[in-house]
Amino acid sequence: MTRRAAVPASDRDPTVTVSGAVRDVRGVALVLHGGSVPGMTRARPYQPGPLRMRPFTTRLSHEGGPHGLSVWTLLNRVRGWNGEQRSALQDARWALERIGEQFPGVPVYLLGHSMGGRTALAAADHPQVRAVAALAPWLGAASAVEPVRGRGVLIQHGDADRTTSPTASLAFARRARGVAEDVRYVRILGAGHFMVRSIADWHGLSTAYLLRRFAEDTGAAVDAAVTARADVLRAAEDPLGITR
Repeated sequence: MTRRAAVPASDRDPTVTVSGAVRDVRGVALVLHGGSVPGMTRARPYQPGPLRMRPFTTRLSHEGGPHGLSVWTLLNRVRGWNGEQRSALQDARWALERIGEQFPGVPVYLLGHSMGGRTALAAADHPQVRAVAALAPWLGAASAVEPVRGRGVLIQHGDADRTTSPTASLAFARRARGVAEDVRYVRILGAGHFMVRSIADWHGLSTAYLLRRFAEDTGAAVDAAVTARADVLRAAEDPLGITR
């Protein structure tokens, strides 16, 4: 079941589409799309960034919804990050405020790609956030790790990415060790930025990771076959050296 929630007060506000659980909510996943560096034009649901997130929303809704996971898919006001305005981060915080108002105290899980991955890691300091999955995130040497303090972090990056830097992502993961509760870095061999190659790893691993955290945090009886997809993360001898 899908419904429109947190309807914007004006066309200057973001929009959220809610799927999965709509009652007896035990946790919330917030899905964040990619965009551009500058970009003040309105974000639209048919643009590539939002479209890429639909399979993740579907998986989380289908596998977590029956167990109380509400999935919020955010459509930003505008397409870009826009420097000091940090437009996407403002929008994510807007959504997190509304999650907190509707579901105070429930655990929240963030999933984002590219600019959305950067946003997820920066917004992780919201008190209800428990874990983050960042896919090919747009990061740099100055990207702060303090927001992920005490959170679970999964970063996946293709080693053939020429749009965002897998080296910067790995450096972030190394800096986050000892700050985050747990950090895992997955290098997807031969994969570029747009998650076309190794689709099963992009979609399956990130959603399984968050669903496992949801099950552990809440006792939700998520199908063991689903959460088992994330076994590779815990079984790895080097949590920052996982390859797929």
